[in-house]
Amino acid sequence: MRESSYPLAGLRQRIARIAASGGTESRPAEGWLASGHADFDAALGGGLAVGRTHEFFAADALDGTSAAAFAALLALRTPGTAPLIWLRTADAASRTGHIYAPGIAELGGDPDRLLLVETPDPKMLLACANDAIRCAGSAAVIVESWGKFPLLDLTAGRRLALGARDAGTTLLMLRLNAVPTPSVAETRWSIAAAASRELEANAPGAPAFDLELLRWRAGPAGGRWRLDWNHDDKSFGHAFGEPALSGAVLPVPARRTALSHGAAAA
Repeated sequence: MRESSYPLAGLRQRIARIAASGGTESRPAEGWLASGHADFDAALGGGLAVGRTHEFFAADALDGTSAAAFAALLALRTPGTAPLIWLRTADAASRTGHIYAPGIAELGGDPDRLLLVETPDPKMLLACANDAIRCAGSAAVIVESWGKFPLLDLTAGRRLALGARDAGTTLLMLRLNAVPTPSVAETRWSIAAAASRELEANAPGAPAFDLELLRWRAGPAGGRWRLDWNHDDKSFGHAFGEPALSGAVLPVPARRTALSHGAAAA
């Protein structure tokens, strides 16, 4: 895992080196970023569309870590060795904690693919995001923010979306402690931690996530899934021996009510 403390100038230099290293050979220019969960991917036509913007909201403040983990694991499923660029504000880092490279490795991800850039404020975060998404050598770009993000209006969001489309870069907007507002994102998700299924001898189970599709530009929203992370396969699925949950049977916790209302208004 590589970190940068010189946000804009440092990021531009690193992006130039990434592009020159031929990273595009290991990153699809179009297609789908599949989760590995058959029902989930099939419902979306193959997975999350590459070269598009996707928003992830924590179901509540306590689910911020789960939302971040899901976004990271999904991005690290991109084939090859192309790097994942993770941009976050210092405020988000202080509230949600620092990224732990050995933890990523324990989950089956490659921390060496992660380029982490921490910015002092949302203005710099947005400037870095506009540079990062135009790097055709990256696997994906995660932009993590905390709370309201007024600079990310429809004009700024459209600029990011066009940059991601032109470069074929998948942009994952990680919006923590925030409610949805109108945007140009291809999909919008609410993510919550799910109870893991314990293994033999009461050993802790794999990380599990409850997902709700709040918005999808290409189809209907409202689907819900439970996804369990499989360390060995490095993919999401359902626990061994358990049937996959359909979108109709997973209940919506009461704590999601306020977020759902915000999504409907958007």
